[in-house]
Amino acid sequence: MDPFWVVTCTILVPGILWASWIDYSQRRVPNWLNATLVVVGLVVQAYFHGFGGVTSGLLGMLVGFGVLIIPWTMHGMGAGDVKLMAAIGVWFGPWMTLVAFAVGGVLGGIIAMVMIVYSGRLQNACANLGVLMVKMQSRDTAFGEFGSAKSFAAGGSQLLPYGVPLTIGSLIVLGGQVFHWWVL
Repeated sequence: MDPFWVVTCTILVPGILWASWIDYSQRRVPNWLNATLVVVGLVVQAYFHGFGGVTSGLLGMLVGFGVLIIPWTMHGMGAGDVKLMAAIGVWFGPWMTLVAFAVGGVLGGIIAMVMIVYSGRLQNACANLGVLMVKMQSRDTAFGEFGSAKSFAAGGSQLLPYGVPLTIGSLIVLGGQVFHWWVL
């Protein structure tokens, strides 16, 4: 196995599992944990791949940040989730980061549906969807607090800690890379 991926599995996997657990239990991802993953990831990229690795890591960080910054500005998720995806991007580079985000997004939708059905809150979820449809009708409401994740939580909705599906998606993509399930 490529030594870079051995180190990635040794450092990133426990780091994102810990971040995911904190997000699940406290509904936040600590800045110090995300920052540590970024700095260590850039050092590891530089060690194994030189300037090209640092460039790839920075591009991956931008992709990870970029795919979630709009949902954050719309108050649809916490900033910790955005920074977690950016930290994962440092290790994965741009393409794997995009794939991990997509896999995590699909899993997030599935997990959300299971949570809705299991908790018996389908009617509440439909009402929330209606609020989101109204939210998206104007730029002022789209980027305002109206229909935000916090407002849904205050109204009794069960929120999905998005760090969890992002972590699961990242682990699947990392497993695919390490075990050659596919070529990315």
